[in-house]
Amino acid sequence: MKFLNKFKNSKNIRFDSFEETFKYCLKRNLKTIVETGTARGKTKFFFIKRFNWKDGMSTPMFAEYASSYGGILHTCDISAKNIANARKFTKKLSKFIKFYIQDSLIFLEQFKEPIDLLYLDSLDGHNPIEASNHQLKEAKIAIKKLHNKSLILLDDKGSKTNLSLSFFLDNNFKIIYETNYQVLLSK
Repeated sequence: MKFLNKFKNSKNIRFDSFEETFKYCLKRNLKTIVETGTARGKTKFFFIKRFNWKDGMSTPMFAEYASSYGGILHTCDISAKNIANARKFTKKLSKFIKFYIQDSLIFLEQFKEPIDLLYLDSLDGHNPIEASNHQLKEAKIAIKKLHNKSLILLDDKGSKTNLSLSFFLDNNFKIIYETNYQVLLSK
């Protein structure tokens, strides 16, 4: 997984859980990645777009994995601006990504393929009640599209995961890796 080296940065506080997730993806030959909440980067002086390491860098990492191992990333965000930023960061990998400007609940409802890796990170965690309720709704829709080898990575542990984590545990998923920021689950 040489592609991960460029993302190993001391500011990338979610790196360890992404690295562990990709190890499982390789072992299970997982190809279809679904992400709600696109990594948007940040704007610096003079409108220069830069990686936002605190953002976790999920979209570029998922795209790199997809390009390295024959997968496809489906990334959804309600903000056209966030999608535009993500397109810029992943321009060289565009044939491995499908972008959706849509509410994640509608996107997940309309998504017809089985999901190998589900990454739930839509809505900012500044309002934990709203974010937790939204992630639970995403979980209830997406669970029908998961299979026995599927992985679920929940972001913003303790703010967005307050309801969805219990939901997945109640539906026979188990925590297989956990950090202060994310929880990885599997059957």
